[in-house]
Amino acid sequence: MDLFEFQARDLFDEYGVPVLRGSVATTAEQARSAAERLGLPVVVKAQVKTGGRGKAGGVKLARTLDEVTEHAEAILGMDINGHTVHQVMVAEGCDIAEEYYFSLLLDRTNRSYLAMCSVEGGVDIETLAKESPEKLVRNQIDPLVGLDRDTADEIVAEAGFRPEDRNRVARVLVQLGRVYRREDCTLVEVNPLVKDAFGDIIALDGKVTLDDNAAFRHPEWELLVDDSSTDPLEVRAKSKDLNYVKLDGNVGVIGNGAGLVMSTLDVVAKAGEDLPGHPHPANFLDIGGGASAQVMANGLEIILADEQVKSVFVNVFGGITACNEVANGIVHAMRMLGDKATKPLVVRLDGNAVEVGRAILEEFDHPLVTVVDTMDAAARKAAELAAQEA
Repeated sequence: MDLFEFQARDLFDEYGVPVLRGSVATTAEQARSAAERLGLPVVVKAQVKTGGRGKAGGVKLARTLDEVTEHAEAILGMDINGHTVHQVMVAEGCDIAEEYYFSLLLDRTNRSYLAMCSVEGGVDIETLAKESPEKLVRNQIDPLVGLDRDTADEIVAEAGFRPEDRNRVARVLVQLGRVYRREDCTLVEVNPLVKDAFGDIIALDGKVTLDDNAAFRHPEWELLVDDSSTDPLEVRAKSKDLNYVKLDGNVGVIGNGAGLVMSTLDVVAKAGEDLPGHPHPANFLDIGGGASAQVMANGLEIILADEQVKSVFVNVFGGITACNEVANGIVHAMRMLGDKATKPLVVRLDGNAVEVGRAILEEFDHPLVTVVDTMDAAARKAAELAAQEA
């Protein structure tokens, strides 16, 4: 789960990371009131879970209350990389002397944490890594130890911080390391980490991603969920414990196992390349390795509720999930939806109990359900049906 900047700021504050005061507003009037409390100047910052806010005009300095109102009115409702701005954070202004970069993330390949640090912050880190890789220091962090003071001292020395700044910077890095480890994060990024005119080190911005796999240890995370920025179908799918991600295509996809679903997305996209409208996947939906008929029905209900979907491809290789369970789920879903089921389904079953599953669907004999033997042929059929319905 990605956090908004104001949520990351609050989390940093809990762990003693130096941050500036800020207040969240959903209207221009609230933003103006926040600025009056904080004192001018302030920065009005769009709160969206994407980068590029500054380039899009979503971060503005305000030196007067009228400017606060003007900027808030312009930013609220703005579209930034497909994300609509519903709230802004009004933050204290800062007299910046220098800008740095720091992040801590999960390195799955090396089974460790990866710390990245640079004395050049406030820029696109991908550009810095590409054009000046020598300025971006990378350090592997032992997960059993975490980012301790000795390692932080090594990082700031290697990154080239001035000797007089190293102690304060290292102290902040250790605090950010505690946030990362204790809050079960997969990313903690501060860009920029700044030194102000008084020599203090401050986290001026923050990006935090929490590991959903650790949610059982953090019931308080429920308070951080923001359904307004999440697709309604994803919210519904989550309530049914389905692993679903909305995409921009028109062919619904259901499979069992993340690897099979990813392969299915590729095959569907390839199958639609030469067809009118170029049909391509509308979603990622993994019903898991031991899904029941009810889980299958829940998944089908979610996908059929997507107005963009013109056809559905159910691709299952039976293992723990037997093909007869999948077939029963399809039958259950179609009966439950009744006249609301208007989109064609292409079903490819293989593996455990495949003959039983195919027999169930043959006996059901629904006009919208087509069973195809192979994955490639089924993907092509689903793409053709989507092209016809478009």
